[in-house]
Amino acid sequence: MSNGGIIGPVQNPVQGYTGGTVTSFTSPGTFTKSPTNTAGLATVMVVAGGAGGGFDRGGGGGAGGLRLIACQPVPASGVTVTIGGGGSGASSPAKGGAGNPTTFATASNPITSTGGGGGGSTCNVSGNSGGSGGGARNCTSAAGGAGNTPPVSPPQGNTGGANTTNDGQTAAGGGGAGAVGEQGNGNPNPAVRGNGGIGIDVRPTFGPSQPFYLPGPAAGYFGGGAGGGAGCFSGGAGGLGGGGAGGPANNAGTAGSPASGGGGGGGSGTAPPIASRSGAAGGGGIVAVIEKNGNYVAPGVWSLSEQYNFKKAGQWT
Repeated sequence: MSNGGIIGPVQNPVQGYTGGTVTSFTSPGTFTKSPTNTAGLATVMVVAGGAGGGFDRGGGGGAGGLRLIACQPVPASGVTVTIGGGGSGASSPAKGGAGNPTTFATASNPITSTGGGGGGSTCNVSGNSGGSGGGARNCTSAAGGAGNTPPVSPPQGNTGGANTTNDGQTAAGGGGAGAVGEQGNGNPNPAVRGNGGIGIDVRPTFGPSQPFYLPGPAAGYFGGGAGGGAGCFSGGAGGLGGGGAGGPANNAGTAGSPASGGGGGGGSGTAPPIASRSGAAGGGGIVAVIEKNGNYVAPGVWSLSEQYNFKKAGQWT
């Protein structure tokens, strides 16, 4: 076949899967497959609600479980999406409230992420287990809550920080999707410890900028653990990905960022009023889906007639 004097076989355009269509949910809904997704596959991020922080030098809340699943089958009939809310912060010696699960409910292979584990509080010193575990209250031999509970592969989260002293300093941070929570400050100086575990950067999957990303330095991160509350000094910092900071002296913790799965910060350990010692609520969850578009690509040499036909049909990249 004549191809304009260029030596080589004619390769007409074929359907490829470069680029992508991104859909996100911060409230319940139904995901509908893109008509260009002829393969019926997608990469899906499912983030559960973060947990609340503990009371009175309380541990930071654990991040909601984060699962990032490639090659997930998506049917043409639609997929029900459930978004988990964040757990409540503790305003009494009870532990911080657990985050709620988020689900991408395909019939054949549903994806569920578990809510974060609440931060430990006065009289309830250990953190609770969850997608990521809650941090321990400032107390001797207090354990952080276990992460990746129930276990899935790859893991959906990490363990909360532990505490080994009851010295009035910072409680432990909650676990994050990307790292464990930091142990509380056992050294009587203002060095900040008890930081929340960092979340996971999903920009390699969804691209450098998306409308659902958090603002500022946390852009592209989700599932950050929260910082522990302080007795006298600074509270622990929240992990990148929406984790709230622990309360410094005379302050409540900071809430996890909305639609991030971030944990809520632990409350400080000071004199009344109770409000200054309260933990903060965790952030709600989110689902994001990227589908590879079935655009047509043209490797090698192609015929002018086929180029014209595909361009006319709107299928030329």
